[in-house]
Amino acid sequence: MSYDFNEAKEHIVNSYGRLEPVITHGEGVYLYDKDENKYLDFTSGIGVSSLGYGHEKWIKSTSKQLKTLAHASNIFYTEPSVKLAKELTEKANMSKIFFGNSGAEANEGAIKLARKYSYDKYGAGRSTILTLMQSFHGRTITTLKATGQEKFHKYFFPFTEGFDYVKASDLEDFKAKLTDEVCAIMLEAIQGEGGVIPLDKEFVQEVVKICNEKDVLVIFDEVQCGIARTGKMFGYNNFDVEADIVTVAKGLGAGLPIGGILCSSKVADVFKPGDHGSTFGANPVVCAGSLVVLDELCNEKALEKITKRGAYVKELLEEAKNPQIVAVRGIGLMIGIKVKCDPALVQKEAIKRGLLVLTAGKDVVRLLPPLVITKKELKIGLDIILEILSKIEE
Repeated sequence: MSYDFNEAKEHIVNSYGRLEPVITHGEGVYLYDKDENKYLDFTSGIGVSSLGYGHEKWIKSTSKQLKTLAHASNIFYTEPSVKLAKELTEKANMSKIFFGNSGAEANEGAIKLARKYSYDKYGAGRSTILTLMQSFHGRTITTLKATGQEKFHKYFFPFTEGFDYVKASDLEDFKAKLTDEVCAIMLEAIQGEGGVIPLDKEFVQEVVKICNEKDVLVIFDEVQCGIARTGKMFGYNNFDVEADIVTVAKGLGAGLPIGGILCSSKVADVFKPGDHGSTFGANPVVCAGSLVVLDELCNEKALEKITKRGAYVKELLEEAKNPQIVAVRGIGLMIGIKVKCDPALVQKEAIKRGLLVLTAGKDVVRLLPPLVITKKELKIGLDIILEILSKIEE
């Protein structure tokens, strides 16, 4: 049975600005709708489908595990979760990991972890988490409050207390907000939902230095820009700093839900039995698939290729000298095109031409293609974008 767009709207909560078409299947870096229309995907499910669609090794690994063991209580270990924990912590140069199901869940856990670390060591009253203005950390009550965008701080009162906001890449504002009540700062190496804005390297390095001196934990939210998206294991690796806590999700699962809280040795043993949990965390099927992601993407050859693909995208867009393009920013295959026109208009026109793109804020077309995409496929999509922009009047 095939369902149309109106039937979907009738039965699914209207919490997204949904676009047609109804997607039925995917292959490589293309998605298809119920009428077999083909779409080149520059969204990868908002950074999730890192391996594209129908990746043979990923399907083989998850299918085998599905037949073997789909779920077990977390009072037991499972082989895939142990293997993934070992590989991920070693590649990340971290000590331990807690597995959950999503980015918001990972960030929520990171906040708990930071506050418990501080409480155990310093007692009550040192619990404030700093985040950056224009940041985005999730849609739970707590991660909404952690998000540094006022538009999200509505309707759902009362919010969790204990957050303050720093102007991105403004060191003086950071120093002013760094009171004795602060236990941690949470940063996105690239503010994705906030407009695909990379942080200033010198700002990040100075923040980390000061935090280390004051025993304030450094949390990097790598939900969108982690797991090879920027051409490095994590986005913050572009800044030559170390983290105390790193949150991951999205691309690690390549289509199945996973989240993780990577812990440095400083915080690796803060959580005790009963402090935190997740019923579906460390699901063996998801972990089996994530092992393939690490093997396929988080190696020197693949990372170098992603870096070159990102440079190629920027080069084509900048050389076009399109009057609608104000700026091109981002790292690796996390690209934001700041435009003069409404990015939603570009998004809708692109669908008509067989291309799927994202937006970020009021003036950015956001590109998050699968990390296995080729230069040829990138050029096809970029030509469509440039053609659309060239037909929009000033």
